[in-house]
Amino acid sequence: MLTAFARAFKTPDLRKKLLFTFGIIVLYRLGAHIPVPGVDYENVQQCVKQAQQGNNNLLGLMDMFSGGALLQITIFALGIMPYITASIILQLLTVVIPRLEALKKEGQSGQAKITQYTRYLTVALAILQGTGLVATAKSGALFTGCSVASQIVPDQSIFTIVVMVITMTAGTALVMWLGELITDRGVGNGMSILMFISIAAGFPGSLWAIKESGKLAKGWIEFGTVILIGFVMVALVVFVEQAQRRIPVQYAKRMIGRRSYGGTSTYIPLKVNQAGVIPVIFASSLLYIPILIVQFAGNSTSGWSAWIQQHLVDGKPIHTVIYFFLIVFFAFFYVAISFNPEEVADNMKKYGGFIPGIRAGRPTAEYLSYVLNRITWPGSLYLGLIALVPTMALAGFGGANANFPFGGTSILIIVGVGLETVKQIESQLQQRNYEGFLR
Repeated sequence: MLTAFARAFKTPDLRKKLLFTFGIIVLYRLGAHIPVPGVDYENVQQCVKQAQQGNNNLLGLMDMFSGGALLQITIFALGIMPYITASIILQLLTVVIPRLEALKKEGQSGQAKITQYTRYLTVALAILQGTGLVATAKSGALFTGCSVASQIVPDQSIFTIVVMVITMTAGTALVMWLGELITDRGVGNGMSILMFISIAAGFPGSLWAIKESGKLAKGWIEFGTVILIGFVMVALVVFVEQAQRRIPVQYAKRMIGRRSYGGTSTYIPLKVNQAGVIPVIFASSLLYIPILIVQFAGNSTSGWSAWIQQHLVDGKPIHTVIYFFLIVFFAFFYVAISFNPEEVADNMKKYGGFIPGIRAGRPTAEYLSYVLNRITWPGSLYLGLIALVPTMALAGFGGANANFPFGGTSILIIVGVGLETVKQIESQLQQRNYEGFLR
């Protein structure tokens, strides 16, 4: 693999793309450390240390996607989370809004229009999330239990708050632009690579925190065990992410004039994990809502508040069971709205394609739906088990592994983006008769 990277750097045009991508990554990480105007940096650092010691997982998902910039309250605090949310919302709305569905069928021009709508929605969500983050930081609810939490924003005037929200929104727009630059002039999908970098940036600190908090052989036993679990998880994720059910498709021959067209054989690849990481994000976000309500309500004496704090936190049996079933449910839900068997069957029938042994039209749609439901079951169970690894690791080490970095969401994203980027570089290397990565 290192040899292939060296050969890639010897190719002038590919070397420019790689260097351009690395330069954008450096700018992105630099912006993740520049604090927003109006924030007391020393108080923020003090509260971040206390939050890490206290295992505050309230905003852990969003902080992971921002590469740790959220709790630092930097100009890239919101990261790419607004864009991810906007993309998911537009994808869901495409199913229920005929206008968006028509745009999707128009090809490249329609997709460009949907991308423009995604940008507008990203800015709107950035304003909303930025306002919520500033309000939470101003009230001291961002770091519960921190002695200087209410002093993070010393000047709480309207002007300062507006400047902070505008700065975070501009930071999100800049991140979105940097991602599009990577897609156009770099290597791989820009948003995916920035997401990859955000998650990978927290790995060294989390691994070292596990070593420092370990008790066996000065923490090296826990450190080595976590590394071993990480390798096993990566191998499992690579195996399942590459697994697919290939449904053969045969196209009939057609005579147009004196020429014969068609008669080719191909297949429809149905992945075992057709939903990707979306179900894990949906389930995590939904389970964060009760915790957020309790934090903002500030009422720990009522019965419902005490029950939520006792049962709906990481590591508790009820939380684990609900989390697992939510992932399974959202896996089926997302596959149902993202893959339309009837549309695929109609397109096959339109171009003279058929599945051997299956009649074209409605029987083909029913067969595709049947196969999709069968392979979604192992895919959804796999997602649930991968997402529960941090909880099991935390229970196994008795709390020493609270900063377990190889969580389900992070591993799925890192492996998925890594495979996608490697395949794209390999395709460019193969065009130049170079050996690829995945041989």
